[in-house]
Amino acid sequence: MTFPNFLSVVRIILSPVFLLLFSAQDFNLKAWGFFVFIIAVLTDWYDGWHARKYKSITNFGIFIDPLADKVLTSFAFYFFYISGIMPLWMLIIIVTRDIFVTLMRSYDDYKGMTMNTSYIAKTKTFFQMTYIFLVLLLLLYLSRDMNTGYSSVIQSFLYDSVLNYSLMSLITLITLYTGIDYLIRKQYNKY
Repeated sequence: MTFPNFLSVVRIILSPVFLLLFSAQDFNLKAWGFFVFIIAVLTDWYDGWHARKYKSITNFGIFIDPLADKVLTSFAFYFFYISGIMPLWMLIIIVTRDIFVTLMRSYDDYKGMTMNTSYIAKTKTFFQMTYIFLVLLLLLYLSRDMNTGYSSVIQSFLYDSVLNYSLMSLITLITLYTGIDYLIRKQYNKY
């Protein structure tokens, strides 16, 4: 197993660890969960950089790297759902799309064809990770139990704002679009 592929596997393993720690009521455990999420995101950046620099790109890596991203984001979005931030329909669309694309990619790999990740799918992952990072940071701030004026503004943004709902909707629609894009590219053999 190449080093970049190892990092992708580590990212998958870190995903439930992140969820478990960030779900805790204790601020210190939640902070550790946030740290684990940051480490997982950094492995995503580093494994891609390392694979390109040292020419260790493999078919397994082309499959496992985006899968690891999907696992990490799915755990985060699931946390947002159970926390009352994200509605169920958004979670279902995102996770269903990710399962669908993963199954398509697995089938293609089995048939000896590799479907490369599209630019729009990479952009989608960047937007997802950025949004998740910001929301986790705000939730970490809220868990610090500081009763400042910012706390009510953050809570309002996360749970009641049109802006946050619009951001989540945009991410959900981009995610859905990338699933449709994969299906179209597959149908026309545009790998």
